[in-house]
Amino acid sequence: MAGNNISENTLNIYDRIRRAARKAGRDPGEITVVAVTKMVEAKKVKEAVSAGLRVFGENYVQEAQEKISKVKDKKIKWHFIGHLQKNKAKLAVELFDMIESVDSIELAKELDKRASAPLDIMVEVNIAREKTKGGVSPDEAVKLARAVSGMANLRLKGLMAIPPFFEDAEMSRPYFAMLRRLAERINKERFPGVFLKDLSMGMSNDFEVAVEEGATIVRIGTAIFGSREAQGKKAAKSA
Repeated sequence: MAGNNISENTLNIYDRIRRAARKAGRDPGEITVVAVTKMVEAKKVKEAVSAGLRVFGENYVQEAQEKISKVKDKKIKWHFIGHLQKNKAKLAVELFDMIESVDSIELAKELDKRASAPLDIMVEVNIAREKTKGGVSPDEAVKLARAVSGMANLRLKGLMAIPPFFEDAEMSRPYFAMLRRLAERINKERFPGVFLKDLSMGMSNDFEVAVEEGATIVRIGTAIFGSREAQGKKAAKSA
């Protein structure tokens, strides 16, 4: 369980990433931490910046818009990691440096239309084919990558996935390996302008296993900021 000290929590996360990377024979510098700030107030985001974090992930466009306007820091980047509705694409393109959760050709087309400069994106894959989660099937991911390769304003950087939650992180390993193999499969297709080098996978409970399986981006909220429930109660009190 994460404590209240964001700086200590961050150091602990980076230490664990280093150990997991070395175990897998990887360079820890290849791995980016996306600090997930859903329901986290702007003051704590600023604390996280002071602790050395530089990339932040948001699930909701409106919440992000308010937070980004309060934090105002050119050193940091923002990733969108939630379900994006087409009618929010214009605003999302203005706010975010990367959209990790592109899950349809229609959304990709809308982002391509709205982007005035090349926009980095990832395809979200529903790796376990869960009905309660967003993302495309592995086969659809190949078709989506092919479609995006023809879009002038989108740069497809990799794949993102949220496997089923397990108390035992080892249970997530096969899903992380599946995502890695899917990226390899897409790269073998040699779609013009598409080379997937990023895998966004692994969260607070299983990021070390994800790193061992090739994650280049890990999305961590609770282990940095504490539990969502505590954040929600604080937000309710200050509302």
